[in-house]
Amino acid sequence: MADAPEEAAATNRAGQVAQVIEAMLDDAGLDWESPAPGSYVVPLPGTRKLSTTCSLLVGTHSLSLNAFVIRHPDENEPAVHRWLLERNLRLFGVSYAVDSLGDIYLVGKLPLSVVTAEELDRLLGVVLEAADGAFNSLLELGFASAIRKEYEWRVSRGESTRNLDAFTHLTQRPTG
Repeated sequence: MADAPEEAAATNRAGQVAQVIEAMLDDAGLDWESPAPGSYVVPLPGTRKLSTTCSLLVGTHSLSLNAFVIRHPDENEPAVHRWLLERNLRLFGVSYAVDSLGDIYLVGKLPLSVVTAEELDRLLGVVLEAADGAFNSLLELGFASAIRKEYEWRVSRGESTRNLDAFTHLTQRPTG
């Protein structure tokens, strides 16, 4: 059982980490909210994926990170999971994970003793690259049929297909 001085030191460190997080998020110009003490929700702006919502939770001894990437794939699930596992080998500080519904997240955990503004910036950068940079690849692997159907539906109604341009190779029928 932890004694009172150890508990007080852990509480103090958690408070210091919370201050580091808030200062870093403000300095980076990121919007954020804190629904509870030590809990932060940060939307990270992307280019392929409009936004990746990242939650940070300061615990007694560690900082936990969780970011939604995509919902459960409609198809080709084994290939999606293999891609994620292979990609995990190259990630720093976070890894892809699947919840009980099959939705895909990025998760990470750091000891409070290593949380600095620089480490937090690095970690959020990895999250953004792993969620936003991988977004189109994951959509191609897990949602190709849905992309084709969406494209056909939009074309049949004269709707814009501009945001599907990255998937032209999936939507255009071969000629010849």
